[in-house]
Amino acid sequence: MQLLKFVPIKLTLVLVLGILVGYYLAIQIVFSVCATLVCIAILAFLIQFKKALNSSSLFGIITALCTFSIGVLAVSLANPKNYQNHFSYFDVEKAQTIQLKIVEVLKPNDFSVRYIAETQAITNKNSSGQVLLTITKDSSDIHLNIDDEIIVFEHIKEINAPLNPHQFNYKKYLSDLGVLGQIQLKAEDFIVKDKPTTTIYGFAANFREKIISSLKTENFGTEELSIMQALLLGQRNDISEETYDSYKDAGAVHILAVSGLHVGILLLILQFLLYPLERLKNGRKLKLVLVVALLWAFAFIAGLSASVVRAVTMFSFLAYAMYLNRPANKFNILSLSLFFILLLKPTYIFQVGFQMSYAAVFAILWIYPILQRFWFPKTVLVRKIWQLMSVSIAAQLGVLPISLFYFHQFPSLFFISNLVIVPCLGIILGGGLLIIFLSLLNILPDFFAAIYNEIMRIMNAVVYWVAQQESFVFKAISFDSIQLVVVYMLVFSLVIYVTKPSFKKIAVFLGCVIVLQGWSYVNVYNTHEKERIIILHQTKHTGILAQNGSKLKLWSNQTQAFDYTTNNYRINERIVTFSIDSLKNSYQFQGKSLYLLDSLAIFPPKGTRYDVVLLTQSPNINLDRFIAVTQPKLII
Repeated sequence: MQLLKFVPIKLTLVLVLGILVGYYLAIQIVFSVCATLVCIAILAFLIQFKKALNSSSLFGIITALCTFSIGVLAVSLANPKNYQNHFSYFDVEKAQTIQLKIVEVLKPNDFSVRYIAETQAITNKNSSGQVLLTITKDSSDIHLNIDDEIIVFEHIKEINAPLNPHQFNYKKYLSDLGVLGQIQLKAEDFIVKDKPTTTIYGFAANFREKIISSLKTENFGTEELSIMQALLLGQRNDISEETYDSYKDAGAVHILAVSGLHVGILLLILQFLLYPLERLKNGRKLKLVLVVALLWAFAFIAGLSASVVRAVTMFSFLAYAMYLNRPANKFNILSLSLFFILLLKPTYIFQVGFQMSYAAVFAILWIYPILQRFWFPKTVLVRKIWQLMSVSIAAQLGVLPISLFYFHQFPSLFFISNLVIVPCLGIILGGGLLIIFLSLLNILPDFFAAIYNEIMRIMNAVVYWVAQQESFVFKAISFDSIQLVVVYMLVFSLVIYVTKPSFKKIAVFLGCVIVLQGWSYVNVYNTHEKERIIILHQTKHTGILAQNGSKLKLWSNQTQAFDYTTNNYRINERIVTFSIDSLKNSYQFQGKSLYLLDSLAIFPPKGTRYDVVLLTQSPNINLDRFIAVTQPKLII
């Protein structure tokens, strides 16, 4: 299929290019506004005198430039620092009176509760910009809700960048969400305002909390209820770490976030239930209106989170494509939904969930029909199983490169968990929404709750069993951005070749294979050339990491404290051999010496000089005397 022949797809790709250029080059908003206005003016002139000029190619070029400049402008408008009242333009280094409004509740950890908050005023002056609000847990029960407003006397700190190599860059992640600062508080450091202003997001969140409270009064198991909250309401805060890891290893973690899969299944259910309306005059239009309205009602129940709003927006467009009943329009409508979402929220393009949702839906629309043409079983049962497997295979082909790039693992038994869960997901979603309705009315029958709880228990048991087949879960897969692009090119060329085989297409596919192998060889060569020693940053613990090609060694007396750091390092640096040893007082590396001085404060032998000295565990020494004796070139 020649996808690029569709105009909406072309314009969407150009818009994405404009967003990426505007993001990475940080183009000023004034320049992007001027460029957009000029392009629109030229485009309007060409539309007015199109017949006289008779130049379709010029019209196409100006349209592309206009779309490109709109993409640059969209990402410039989304940059919080482009607004003069952003908190970064205040004197945030000193403590000030700051009014905050809670806009999102994050998952708490063992030590603190966390929120995303919008600054409303600083020292009685209007301000804007979002911050990460962290409140330390103590004996008091701290619980703020969306739309709550608090007043604090504090200063806004910069979010810390990662201190160890290949560590997750939480600062960049929050920056892409528009969160550029943080405030750390204790329970007694803020005052909650009475009668805060209410938004639709707060109203939706309160309604979702009411549903959760109602479900907790029913006879559901703890694990089953946590999965219900995730599946139906997009609330994953109560899922245990063990359960989440099991779903991840089983290749079923996508069902724990209300996203495209859930909304797509709900769309199919609504299409089926409302099918009789098509017999009425203008029934198809009425059906479309009701389907879209009910999809957005579901988004409201799920708290209007970003992932749910994105999915409902996308499938609202796809519902319109189904109304038109022209297969080619599905790609046009999908690209239009992507276009308008990125126009309003351009930074969504950097979010993993957004990327995976569109990649999966696009792959299903494109690859699923090809798989069905490849084999069409005559037996009904086999045909249904093959259809479900085809959907899973298509979706996995779409998200596989992204999954390897971000998560570095591949659950090869994904089709088993999906074969069991996906067919039941329609029943789970439909039954779950009915349970919510009956529970809110206090008329939920006990036997209905018991049946639903048993379904959730069986689903969890299947996921746990699949996750325990560790030999089929490939972990620690090194995968960089170049491999991401090349593998997508490989998948595209393979699908195009299968659709209509030709020598040129197989040549392109084999060329992608050669490029992928060549890049893998380059990576292996670069790894063998690396030699480095790294002092790891970890509170209260000391770790020294030494890499010699594909070999890695950790010196530490508390190795478990460095598991996360060393695992990430081993994956990204393609380490083959990893060893651990206890700390020593001195090291030699590439002709340089390092001395470790800990709380025992044992000085090196007289006359011995070291290039680098590492002070750890607060040794009680006279630093001037120590420097005079050892004369190091560098002290860490």
